[in-house]
Amino acid sequence: MKVLLIAPNIDATDVGEAFVAFKWAQALSSRTDLTVLAFQRPGRQSLAAQLPGARVVTWPEPSWALKHERLNAMLKPAWPVFARKVRNWIASACNAGERFDIAHQLMPQAARYASPLRHFAIPYIVGPLGGALDTPAAFQAEAASAPLFTRLRKLDAFRFRNDPWLRASYARAACVLGVAPYVQNVLGDIPLKRFEPVLELGTDDVEPQRMRDQEPGHLSLLHVGRAVRTKGLRDAVRALAHLKDLPNVTLTSAGAGEELEVCRAEADRLGVADRVRFLGKVSREEVEHLYATHDVFCFPSFREPAGGVLYEAMRHGLPVITADRGGPGWIVDDGCGIRIPVTTPKEFATEIASAARRLAASPSARNTLGTNARSKVLLEGQWDAKAARLVHLYKDVLT
Repeated sequence: MKVLLIAPNIDATDVGEAFVAFKWAQALSSRTDLTVLAFQRPGRQSLAAQLPGARVVTWPEPSWALKHERLNAMLKPAWPVFARKVRNWIASACNAGERFDIAHQLMPQAARYASPLRHFAIPYIVGPLGGALDTPAAFQAEAASAPLFTRLRKLDAFRFRNDPWLRASYARAACVLGVAPYVQNVLGDIPLKRFEPVLELGTDDVEPQRMRDQEPGHLSLLHVGRAVRTKGLRDAVRALAHLKDLPNVTLTSAGAGEELEVCRAEADRLGVADRVRFLGKVSREEVEHLYATHDVFCFPSFREPAGGVLYEAMRHGLPVITADRGGPGWIVDDGCGIRIPVTTPKEFATEIASAARRLAASPSARNTLGTNARSKVLLEGQWDAKAARLVHLYKDVLT
């Protein structure tokens, strides 16, 4: 099967979307006749060397787009440049008689970039798309400090209704993939030919099964992620205030951000500062150690499109407490964790505390959930298995 894969950034030496795109491309290259179109970032190993099993075509990433790394990652300002190069390359290839069975726009993940593939007769897939989740109304007052370019997400719904290029990109696709089922609702009234939920994240392996603390009443909770309001760290801290009768229930936070000092002050105000460790930014090795030495992964992120840290924790056999919304509400099921309805901040913290209380009281229950979490990642999350299912989807779409 001849597959054309496009993504602006594909790089094994990078992080985020670029690294995830590399893992997909690497896995697909062993199962298909793969052609990859991407930018080549200056100073990085060539993509052709990273993907020896694929045909690789790259263009230099514009230097002006690299001046502000965070802005570039969030807004993809060079996308129009990339889309034009892709469109010109495909047109030239088709004129030369080259044919592809299917094309796949793998990235960007955000559902706000019109696809150059809409201009051609090649059947194509877009996604997995994510993002575009709003902040629940009851939480908006506490999340009002978000940067301007993240608040631009509010324009997404307007564009899904009115942007003809964006609507055509999804309506003409043979299939649109979303990181979770909520994406289909987010796209609103765009007439999709087919939609499939496919988590964009994967893993190479799982960690050995470990026996956790078996003493009732003892529970070490772990939160990993950027310290921003939507990741739910403040809610986890507030939950501890409902567990003052369980002094051996503790919380560790790994991750830096503007919310960190707010959470420190919240812990002091609620009288639980002695039971919370705020580590700030830590190394990857330390994060892996934290997964291995804690009992429960508490990640009540209420605007999480996917949730890569969930897979990280689950591959260590950690049961999960998370929000029943977005990606986490789909990744985590009743067999491997507890999902909390997102209502109001007060009720949210109370329900998180209730979940922690249940797991603190029953070491056997959390061991069962942790075992199931690890098994779920082993079955669904390894890259080769994910690539096999995607190739099956390609074939199914074409028939």
